[in-house]
Amino acid sequence: MVSAIGNDGPLYGTLNNPADQSDVIGVGGIDYSDHIASFSSRGMSTWEIPHGYGRVKPDVVAYGREIMGSKITTGCKSLSGTSVASPVVAGAVCLLVSVLPEETRKELLNPASMKQALVEGASKLSVPNMYEQGAGKLNLWNSYEILKDYKPRATIFPNILDYTECPYTWPFCRQPLYAGAMPIIFNATILNGMGVVGYVESPPTWRPLNDVSNLLSIRFTYSDVIWPWTGFLALHMQIKDEGAHFSGVIEGNITVKVYSPPHIGENRLRISECWLYLKLKVVPTPPRMKRVLWDQYHNIKYPPGYIPRDSLDVRNDILDWHGDHLHTNFHTMYNMLRDAGYFVETLGSPFTCFDANHYGTLLMVDLEDEYFREEIDKLRDDIVNGGLGLAVFAEWYNINSMVKMRFFDDNTRSWWTPVTGGANIPALNELLGPLGIAFGDRILNGDFSINGEQSHYASGTDIIKFPGGGYVHSFEFQDNSESSATQNSGISKDFSVLGFTEIGAGRVVVYGDSNCLDSSHMVTNCYWLLRKILDFTSNNVKDPVLFSDSARIGFPMHDKSRQPSRRTDVNFSIYSGVVGRELMCHHDSRFEVWGTKGYGIQLMGRNRKLPRYPTITLDREFNVTKKASESTETQYRNSGNSSYGEVVRSSFSKSMDFLGLLNHHDEVDLPLLIATQWVLPAFVAAACLVLFLSWRMRRKRRHRRKGSASGRMSNLV
Repeated sequence: MVSAIGNDGPLYGTLNNPADQSDVIGVGGIDYSDHIASFSSRGMSTWEIPHGYGRVKPDVVAYGREIMGSKITTGCKSLSGTSVASPVVAGAVCLLVSVLPEETRKELLNPASMKQALVEGASKLSVPNMYEQGAGKLNLWNSYEILKDYKPRATIFPNILDYTECPYTWPFCRQPLYAGAMPIIFNATILNGMGVVGYVESPPTWRPLNDVSNLLSIRFTYSDVIWPWTGFLALHMQIKDEGAHFSGVIEGNITVKVYSPPHIGENRLRISECWLYLKLKVVPTPPRMKRVLWDQYHNIKYPPGYIPRDSLDVRNDILDWHGDHLHTNFHTMYNMLRDAGYFVETLGSPFTCFDANHYGTLLMVDLEDEYFREEIDKLRDDIVNGGLGLAVFAEWYNINSMVKMRFFDDNTRSWWTPVTGGANIPALNELLGPLGIAFGDRILNGDFSINGEQSHYASGTDIIKFPGGGYVHSFEFQDNSESSATQNSGISKDFSVLGFTEIGAGRVVVYGDSNCLDSSHMVTNCYWLLRKILDFTSNNVKDPVLFSDSARIGFPMHDKSRQPSRRTDVNFSIYSGVVGRELMCHHDSRFEVWGTKGYGIQLMGRNRKLPRYPTITLDREFNVTKKASESTETQYRNSGNSSYGEVVRSSFSKSMDFLGLLNHHDEVDLPLLIATQWVLPAFVAAACLVLFLSWRMRRKRRHRRKGSASGRMSNLV
């Protein structure tokens, strides 16, 4: 299948389905000057986050601007778009098919072998990065040369990650590795031209080129079963603690051995070894004040939830669907922070999974999910006692407005209702409650200025609670929320939207809008404000304008009448990574806390629950996976296939759900997790059962003895 990636550029994270799937050839568009067309959608693919990382897409690019074609009637006309570029690639595929002899065509031709010919033959463009051009510009002759001598094999795409090759390997080349950081995740695609189904024979291996390269520690998550034609290989990379002062380059190769069942007429497995070359920059661990942690875990994306847009002024884009990631719709902000000297890491697990002593600021922007109780307690302790800085950029939340946004979807033939607002303000208020901070339910719009810096407030909310002694800034805005539309239509008033405060050893800043950081529908950016905020939260540098006496409040501020409440007509547990889930550190956290509940927290915890909502437990999900594995084992055992059935059973029995759609295997010490979740409780239950049965048996013996004694006595009488 050849598919256009979409015309939602130049925004990142805007890949359209099915072009974002690994077994589909996704095509982007370029102009005749070999520049990426502004309309062409950009990667990365987003369905893997928060616990994984998106794959490189598009696969190739082709001419898509002002392409001449025939009209339906007579004559010609020009069209532009990725849906014009994709037929160019589809035509090239048809020409390449004719290269293969008819007698071997069915044996050699498949989606993987064709994609291998296209991406390996593509010509890399000099300026665009890999999420703009993929493998590069379609090169029909190179692909022909590859395909005419093709032998079935497995490969990895891309097969090189080189930090010295900028800007092609953006965003990886923008920030080097260092000891103590969250693992860097690189998600590559395994293309298996040997058959529709394949298997990874053994765990991938890291082969460093020299002794220095041993400072790199890698763990892998990957597809045990490669089907159909493709799978994934995710690298989780971190520098060992002994490399805290190292500066230099690390090089080496990742090798993976893949096999497929014999083809018709063959009696041996098809085996292929594929590789991925790494060249990584490493620097000494930066000081705490320069390290910023981005909260990705508490972001809910579309699909599957209807998350409405952040700026309600944008009428033609009703969904917040770009991923809300540092490297998608916040990529410009990410580049700005790197230019300012900050090192930005991504957290895709709960707050218990990071050590706050390593970071100057936790950056929370446009978040929609709930929070575990353990997260709320830990964050307060990290701020008050650990000196962690916190910067929160919220969004609108108004139940009446959400109800008005309900619509009937013709594709699914069902009513769609927003599961939350632009941000989940009730959850944020619960998180910030111990700090004496809360947001309201207004939807504010307007322009304002601070010290000559012009800013636009686009559907943001207001601050209704803030501790005394803090600094609060208010500006004149119009309230467009449905609950106040009839009362205050067209009337502008002053609302508090920006607050600075010191709480214990830490510093906290809250702002009611995130659109000025989001590249999707930005009117004006507020990067200047973000830099001022980080100066304060990380370095305790106070801007004289933002910390003027006129902005200081002497007494706590609290407007109880505007406290927003959660929706009760939506089953939030369907979309949440918190509600009904087990607190657990995932594969994007430090290796030492993989599969645990994090720093200083016992492994066996409890689920986060909201009233009236059913919960989904980890135990139940794991049971389903286990039963499916046992069912597959039985099926293959009964089939009597002895040539590769044993390996197939092993592959399926290890499978778990990593990216949500594909089976995988990983190198985490799963026996520890499984033992804690299953063996220990089972052992305790068995011990209790044995004790109970022995007690019952002793009791019966006593009754028998008493019965026998009373019988003898009656006989004597």
